[in-house]
Amino acid sequence: MKPNILRDAALAPEGQRKIDWVRRNMPVLRGIEDEFREQKPFDGIRAAVSVPLEAKTAYLALVMAAGGAEVSVTGSNPLSTKDDVVAALDAAGLHVFARHNATAEEFRLHQLAALEIEPNVVIDDGGDLVHLLHEEYPGAIGNVAGACEETTAGLVRNRARRDRGELRFPVFAVNDAYMKHLFDNRYGTGQSTWDAIMRTTNLAVNGKTVTIAGYGWCGRGVAQVARGLGAHIIVCEIDPVKALEAVMEGCRVMPMIEAVRLSDFVITTTGVNNVVSNEHFAVMKNGAILANAGHFFDEINVTALRGRAKREVPIRENLVGFELEDGRWVNVVVDGKIVNISAADGHPAEIMDTSFALQALTARHVVNNAGAFALDVVPVPREIDLDVARRKLAAMNVRFDALTDEQLRYISELER
Repeated sequence: MKPNILRDAALAPEGQRKIDWVRRNMPVLRGIEDEFREQKPFDGIRAAVSVPLEAKTAYLALVMAAGGAEVSVTGSNPLSTKDDVVAALDAAGLHVFARHNATAEEFRLHQLAALEIEPNVVIDDGGDLVHLLHEEYPGAIGNVAGACEETTAGLVRNRARRDRGELRFPVFAVNDAYMKHLFDNRYGTGQSTWDAIMRTTNLAVNGKTVTIAGYGWCGRGVAQVARGLGAHIIVCEIDPVKALEAVMEGCRVMPMIEAVRLSDFVITTTGVNNVVSNEHFAVMKNGAILANAGHFFDEINVTALRGRAKREVPIRENLVGFELEDGRWVNVVVDGKIVNISAADGHPAEIMDTSFALQALTARHVVNNAGAFALDVVPVPREIDLDVARRKLAAMNVRFDALTDEQLRYISELER
């Protein structure tokens, strides 16, 4: 039975205005939409999409529909779902199952409902739809040509399933495409994380000390923006190479237990639980602000903090303060949930332009070559990566060089 999703169908025009705005600011995806509308690469194809459901994701779903697909859409995080966008997609005739701030059970039912079309291709965020297809909807697996995964966390889940010998269709590692992790994870996470923190706290960043847990692409992006805002950066890492990289880029590196004593902001970007936990709350700087820019909700152990606090006080929208027994305050943004999509609007449209272009082109690659891939986590073809880069440069009116025939001959001779 279709879950009740529409809070107010009258919100559709507002949602459509948001979709129109991002469409004007996503020129690469707009060009792909024009191609898809003409070529219809998804005629007869059913596609399920689960990504944080706001205007940019809605536009990706509409691009797939323009290519002829029957599209079913849900959200990968209830707090990021925008009810006006849901209403707009429903008005456009797509199957849509999501609502803002759905309960855990509603969220699960929405995702299961999105799979009722028995998709041929899946666009996933965090591995949720792939997990449900394997665990709760195995009868639909035979229809799936492949999935396209948006996140590091989702790839970790899918690789674990592969290693157990349980992966029953190929999953394309869109997250690992260079045009994805460079632009989305670094520039997108960097800007949107600080957008969320600053609009939530209304505090200055310049002159403050910021600790970032994890120095992968997301952590680097958060550090880059913090540095530009005038902050002092501390990095906590478990990888010696990344820790050394942070040092070489001017950051201090130390264990979390030492960093929290100094930090005005602590931001997690790891995909691991208990990164900031009870032992850290015991020594944390008074007034510290904690935010999670990683995928899972338990990177900051808010349950442990709540158990240690003598009182919990709502400070501002999406900001709660915990007063500890010794009088120190620790403040948590949006209850430790994914900060940039739960307390802001996610990555900028221009950034998601490249990520969703990768998703759309990879989905086309999946259906055009159905049955040709191993049951594995598969890299996105380099040509798709380069194609998206070329399209983006063209949209920005940037020209770049190419090797001459003489240079190509020279390189060819060197390679002999």
